[in-house]
Amino acid sequence: MSRKNKPDKLGFVFSTDPDFNFSPGEENEQNTLPPEKQNLRIMLDRKQRKGKEVTLVSGFVGAQEDLEALGKTLKTKCGSGGAVKDGEILVQGDHRDKILKILLEAGYSKTKKSGG
Repeated sequence: MSRKNKPDKLGFVFSTDPDFNFSPGEENEQNTLPPEKQNLRIMLDRKQRKGKEVTLVSGFVGAQEDLEALGKTLKTKCGSGGAVKDGEILVQGDHRDKILKILLEAGYSKTKKSGG
């Protein structure tokens, strides 16, 4: 049986805590901070991408759905592909200036470019 067909496990393996009680319905939903309180960092990344440039937006605090919505907006406005992985937004190509302008206009006032 494949992993996909085992919904009762959810990746839980073992706990050394004797008082631990496993309840699969328990999820930690994180509240999304308002845009003016988000500390976002925009950087250019080439590591482990065979030399291809990717604009990376990190530092988002909030629900995964909100992050994916922001990622979709950025990819659409840049006219580029990309993904949302591990709490970061990846946009293919060097779009640092354009993304900074879009985020500042959307109210993300603490957004900065980082890296060299």
